[in-house]
Formats: sequence, structure tokens, C-alpha cells
Amino acid sequence: MKSILLKSVFFFFIALQLQAQELLPFVENYSKSDYQGDNQIWNVAQGNDDAMYFANNHYLLRYDGVKWEKYTLPNKTIIRSILIEGDKIYSGSYKEFGYWYRKDGTMHYVSITKNLRLFDEKDNEEIWKIFRFNGSLYFQSFNDVFIYDGKTIKKIKFPFLISYCFAVDKNLYVASVKDGIFKMNGKYISNPKGWNVLKKTVVHAIEKHQNKTYIFTQKKGVFVVSKEGLKSWDNPINETLKSATINVAKFIKGEKLVIGTGNRGIFILDLKNNSYKIIERDNVLMNNSVLSLGFDKENDLWLGLDNGIAHVEVNSPISFFYDNSGILGSVYAVATINKGYLIASNHGIFEYSSGKFNMMPNTQGQGWNISLIDGKYIIGHNDGTFSYENNALKKINGVSGGWNMSKSSINDTYFQSTYSGILVYDNPADLSQYKIIKDLAKPIKYVAQNKKNEIWAADNYRGLYRVLLDDNYNTLKVENVTQQSKIQNDFGIKIFEFRKEILFLINNTWYTYNSISNKLEENALFNASFKNVTDVVSIDEDHFMVLQNDILYHIYAEGNKFVWNIIQEKYYKGKLINENLRIFKKDNYYLFNLDDGFISLKLEYENKQNSKVEIEAFSNDVLIPSQSKIKFNTELKINVISGIYGASKPNLFYKLDKEKDFVSISDGLIILNNLSSGYHSVEIFKHDGATYDKVSTYKFKVAEPWYFSFWMILLYLLIVGAVLFFYYKWNKLRYMQKLKLQAEELKHQREILEMELKKENEINLQEYEKHILELELQTKSSEVAGKSLSIAKQTEMIDKIQEILEKEKDFSKLKSEIKKAIKINEVNKHEWEIFETNLNQIHNEFIINLSKKYPHLTPKDIKLCVYLKMNLSSKEIAPMMNISFRGVELHRYRLRKKLSLTQDENLSKFLLSL
Repeated sequence: MKSILLKSVFFFFIALQLQAQELLPFVENYSKSDYQGDNQIWNVAQGNDDAMYFANNHYLLRYDGVKWEKYTLPNKTIIRSILIEGDKIYSGSYKEFGYWYRKDGTMHYVSITKNLRLFDEKDNEEIWKIFRFNGSLYFQSFNDVFIYDGKTIKKIKFPFLISYCFAVDKNLYVASVKDGIFKMNGKYISNPKGWNVLKKTVVHAIEKHQNKTYIFTQKKGVFVVSKEGLKSWDNPINETLKSATINVAKFIKGEKLVIGTGNRGIFILDLKNNSYKIIERDNVLMNNSVLSLGFDKENDLWLGLDNGIAHVEVNSPISFFYDNSGILGSVYAVATINKGYLIASNHGIFEYSSGKFNMMPNTQGQGWNISLIDGKYIIGHNDGTFSYENNALKKINGVSGGWNMSKSSINDTYFQSTYSGILVYDNPADLSQYKIIKDLAKPIKYVAQNKKNEIWAADNYRGLYRVLLDDNYNTLKVENVTQQSKIQNDFGIKIFEFRKEILFLINNTWYTYNSISNKLEENALFNASFKNVTDVVSIDEDHFMVLQNDILYHIYAEGNKFVWNIIQEKYYKGKLINENLRIFKKDNYYLFNLDDGFISLKLEYENKQNSKVEIEAFSNDVLIPSQSKIKFNTELKINVISGIYGASKPNLFYKLDKEKDFVSISDGLIILNNLSSGYHSVEIFKHDGATYDKVSTYKFKVAEPWYFSFWMILLYLLIVGAVLFFYYKWNKLRYMQKLKLQAEELKHQREILEMELKKENEINLQEYEKHILELELQTKSSEVAGKSLSIAKQTEMIDKIQEILEKEKDFSKLKSEIKKAIKINEVNKHEWEIFETNLNQIHNEFIINLSKKYPHLTPKDIKLCVYLKMNLSSKEIAPMMNISFRGVELHRYRLRKKLSLTQDENLSKFLLSL
């Protein structure tokens, strides 16, 4: 307890001493690491191409909202000043001035002083300022002024050291370092009457505003020109400016004056109410030394710092409250009070008044919500509920965790959601009196009512409940509607009231309650209009805010139509407190909380996004105009340039080749890789949250890969032609060889055929000869057989005759004649010899085989075998062998033995089988 008390005293003491931060415009700082240049920014101007140009020592910087470019002069000298007219960016440097122009995506320089002897060799002259006066350009150094009419250059040398020249109306003033200000009249100069106070004073700006001329000095503050001369500016801030060291000053839109200083950043003075804001290193500026001021077409401010660049959105409808100290902590709710702001944070409840924080007593810890009820601020806190009224705070109950306070749509009853349930305040005049909704003792985050005796409650974790009550807020029935509706994913439900209708945002889907089916049904209008919404907060009956894809949109309802206004993500990226976005509306503006402060936004805020964009595409740092061709397998960088740097910067998306999904353009840059060859189209769309409107198209062609180029295709054709040619030659050669082989094969086949025919002919001839021989043999065999029979008959007859004759010995003469005849018959023995020869020829092969097989056979045996093979009987054989029949039989018997034949084997058949 003691440590808590000490801690609270410490916070209270620190809070009392801490200098608070006013509502400030959004500031975007750019360091050297962003633009890759030098420290000092001597001059700032916006070109006709909407790009911002900066004189940055050795570089001319160019920034189009997407990428930074830097360029150096040919002689590498320091650039001190720039002036933009038309498409030319004039620059001044050491003994040099000229102009730049843009072509093919890069800057080109043309020297005006080249080959001209304008500068004295002994002087180290640098051109510190360029301005137009009386139709000519003036290039001013610390010693001279060079007047350029577009053709010739005239040099005016002054007898004193110059700080700056100023063109005011039709007057030209020259500020010297020691002798004050001189007014030029042609070639003559003179000190204006009553301006002697400026002697030995450095003047950095002379500006005219509402018929008054203001002179801004470095260390003596601001003077105003009067008829009597000069008088010190009658403004309390003037004393502060004397010590701040004025470097530059400009009047801007809305009766405001911007003064850049050497050690206090910038002062933004509102001349209507004599108030001012300081933007310096202690709050949002990266450097306190402001060297130059510039403006863009949105009337926002660009600061050239001693070490960097800052973009200050002084003309934006959005303002910011920052707590860089960390004492305030994360802001959960904020409300306006007469003397400042009332803030609920995770550190406690703070009162902001007179530029200081004041932690309210006994409020250390988590603050949740601030609601204005009947002139009193009701604060939900971890330790209970507090009421703030007339600069005093009192505790009205000790129920922990007052998350949200909501008013009934049908009466003046208020419902408070807490850690442990719902509190009911039915008498706004006496909030110390409350009732507790029974039977719902759980952490409830949101409550709403649009019907009598019925309220809706969303659990902090999951579940939606419909609570039926009697007139005294006693619980009659509690229904878990998400369970009844069979909605599975019912975590983190949001309740949203729109024109007295209650909607439920559950898992990115909008529902309303159907009292007939007693279930939730999807709401067609909101689901069609508000897709991918993760949070929604009401502002008033016609205004609300949604968080869609991490981007906030201010929505204004016109009938059943919704007007979307994007709030740039850069204002709150990484600073929104998850599911704890709270809005406090006051008059024509509203506040919503951030992790380190809060944002103030005008209720009539309308973001008219710029529809005009410029596209610059580069491949290998070479500009690729639309309808051009790039090499295959190269990276294409497409810069989508809106020329808008502030709140109205469009939210851009693109589609490649009419793909289905829209792709967000991060920081205005599209990088395309791995593109197929052929024609491609990139369509650029502006997205207001509800619709995608096409604003531009970039078309290009990706060349065929090198291996499909014209020359490669020609080479392929030549190779294919050569291959076909050689294939043809080879095929022809192979064909000729094949023909040759076929011819040789045919020749060989013909030779084989001839040989076969010859062989066949020989065989046929042999067969024929054999056939002839067989015929002859057959004939001879027949002859032999006939002869054999004839001879046998003859022999038999002769033998018989001889036998008869032997018997008839008396017939001597007959006998003599018969003997004579017999001798004649013996003469026919020659025929027998022929017979034996023919017999041997016919059976020569048989005789040879028989002799080889049975070499022990005698000629008579062989002869008998031949006769038997001829199928002659023993009787026929006997006379042929000149033996008796019995002798033949005996010979046959012996032959069987020689042939080793059994008794059952037939001798004739055996011989025929050989």
C-alpha cells in the first residue's frame, strides 16, 4: 500500500511539471538515410510535375512521393538555391547558375554561365537566392546580383556585403549585413526612412500580409512597416522569437504565419486568435534548425532542416496529440473539457489544462471509457466509475472495469458494461443510483437497447446474449443467441447501433436479429457494403468509423448509400489499441484514441482522393514508356505517382493482366518479376473502401527470351535447315547404300537363284538321267530276265535234245544235224556274257554293298543273291548257274548260313531289303 502511495505521488508530481503537447499537424520526417544525400537543405520548391525539389549541398534532390533521386552539377559544386518556373528548375551554386529539365525519367542540366566571365576570380561567390522581379530572373550572391532576361546577363555589384534581396510588390529591397536595408530604384539604392533600427541586423525575410509589410530579423524579432518607419511587432510571441533566431518566414492560407528558426523548430501562428503552436525536436520534428520553407499544391509545408527534411500537413483536417515522454501511457479514451482534455489511459485519468498534464487523485491504473451524460463526464475505470464535473472528480461506484457506457435508443437509460456484468442507470441526474442485471454475472463488453424490456449483451470473450427484463430491470430470461443460431466462431462480437437498428459484427459478418425465428440472420446491406470489417464505432446517427484491412474509414450515411472517406494509414499505423477504438464527438469534430496520444478529425472531413496518377516504369534504371518492350526475365519497377503528399493521397491498388484479386500498392511502388513473354497490362485503381475505380493503365510487352529472339530463331532455322540438309544427304546416302545393298542382295539372290536353278537343273538332269538309267535298267532287267528265261529254256532244250540224241544213237545223220544246230547255239554264249555284264551293271550298287557287308561271300554266292533279288526261282536259277535244281537249293541253304539268317527269315525278302 505504501509503494502504491509513493508511486501515485511520484506520478502526480511529474505530471504537474510535464509540459503537454498541443494538437499538432502530422509531421513526416525524412533523414539522410531516406534520401541518401547531404545534411543541409537550403531551398525547397514543388515542380510542375508535382515532385518536390531540394537544394541539398552537392545534390539536387527530387522526391515524387515514391522514390528519391539525386543529381550533381557537372563541376560538383554546392547547390544553395533553386527556383522553379514552368518545366525548368533554376539552381545557383559556386560561381555557377543554370537550369535543370526532366527527360526520359532523369534530370539534365544546362549552364547559363558557361564560357561567360561573370565572376571575379578573387571572390568566392555562391548564388544564395533566385527570384523573379520585373520580368527578369535575379541570381543573388553575397556580393552581386545577376539579372537574366532569358538572353543576356547583367551584373550589379554592391559596395557592401549582402545577406538577401527581397521583392515585395514592385519594390526590391537589398539587406546588407552591416548597413541595414536598401531600396533599389534602377541603379540607385537608398535606406528607407526610419529603418535605421535594422543596421547591423541580419534580415532573413520580408513578407507582405493584408497591406502590412513584416520584416523578420535574425535576432531582433519581427518589425512592421508603418508610415513613420518601423515598429516592433505587437505580439507576445515576438520576445520568444528574438531568442529563437529567425531563419525564414512565410504567410500561409487561413490567416497563419509560419516562422522557421535556428534553434526552436517552427512557430505556426494563428493570427485570428493570437495563438501559436511550436513544432520542434521535443515533440515531432527531427531537427530544430530550419533553413528553408516550401509549400506544395495542397498548401502543406515542407521544411528544409540543418539535417533532414520534414513534411508538415498544416492544411490537413487531422491534428494529433503526442505524448513522447511515455508518462501518459496508452490512451483508451479522451474527451474535451473547457480548459483542455480529459484523458483515460492505462496509467490513470489525466486532466490536460494550460499546457500541462495533471493526474487526477486516486485514479492510477487502467482507465477505459469517458462518456458525457447530462453535463457530467462518466469515466469507467479498473477500480470503479468516476464522475468529473466542475473540475472535480468523485467516485460514484466501486464496480470494477467500466468498459463502455451506452444510451438506450428508446429512453434516457444508460447501460454500463463491466468485468462482472451490466449496470443500469435509469436516472441520469443521479448516477450514484444504479441497478445490476442479474443472471448475467460475467465480463460484458458491449450493451445495446432498442426495444422495451430487452437488451443485447456481448461477452468480452465469446457469445451474444438477449436479455428479457421486466419494467424494474429484473431478469426474466437470458438467451445465448449465437448458440441458438448455431454460429460456431462467436468470439469478440461487436454491437453496433445504426439508426436505431442493432447490428452484430461476428467474425467479419454482419447480422441482425429475426424475432420470428428467434435467430440471427445475415444483413444483406451491410455485408454488401462493409466487407472484411474487423471493428466499427459509432460517431452519431449518420457517421461512424470502420476498420477494414487495417485501414480506418470515416463513413457518412446518405439514405441507404454510404460515403467512404479514407483516413491515411500513416497517421495511426501500429498505434491503434486492438478492439478498443473509442470516439468522443464534440461539435463539428471528434477525437479517437491512439497508443501514444489521440487524433482530432473534423466531422465534415471528406477525403477527395486524387484520381490523376502518373506512371513511370523502369527496367535496369531505364525509363520504359507505356506500350514499350522490356527484356525477358528482367525486373520491372512501376512508380505510381499521385503528386499528393497529405491527407488526400489516394489509396491505390493494381491488377496485373485482369487478375481476380486487387493488390495494394505499397508506398506507390509496384515490382514485377518472372513475367512471361508477351503483352501485359497493369491497371491502377483508387479504392475508397467500397469501390475500386480505375484511374490509369500501363501496358507493356515482355520480349521473348534470348533463345526465342529473331536471330536465335533464324539460327534455329539455319540449324534445322542444316540438320535437315545433312539428314537428307545422310538419308540419301543411306538410301543409295541401301539400293546398292539391295542390288547386291538381288545380285546375290539372283546368283543363288541361278545356282539353285543350276543345281535344280542338275538335279533334274540327274533325276532325268537317273530316270533314264532306271528305265534302261528296267529295260535291261526285263531283257536280262527275258534273256535269262530264254537262255534257261534254250539250255534246257539243248540238254533235253542232247539227252534224246544220246539215246537215239541210230540216227546218225539226224544226230549229226542236231549236233550241228547245238554248236550253232553254243555260238550264242556271247549273249550270255553280255547278259552277265548287264546284270552286274544293274545290280552294281547292290553287289558293292553286299560285298562290303559280307566280304566272305564268293562270286557264286553274290550271283545267287542277285538272282534271288531278281525274284527268280531255284528252277530258273539252276540253268543260269549251270547247276541242278538241287544244287541251287543246297547253295541257298549255305548262303543263309553265311548271311546268318534264322529259319524264320525269308532269304529273298532279306536280300530285297538291302
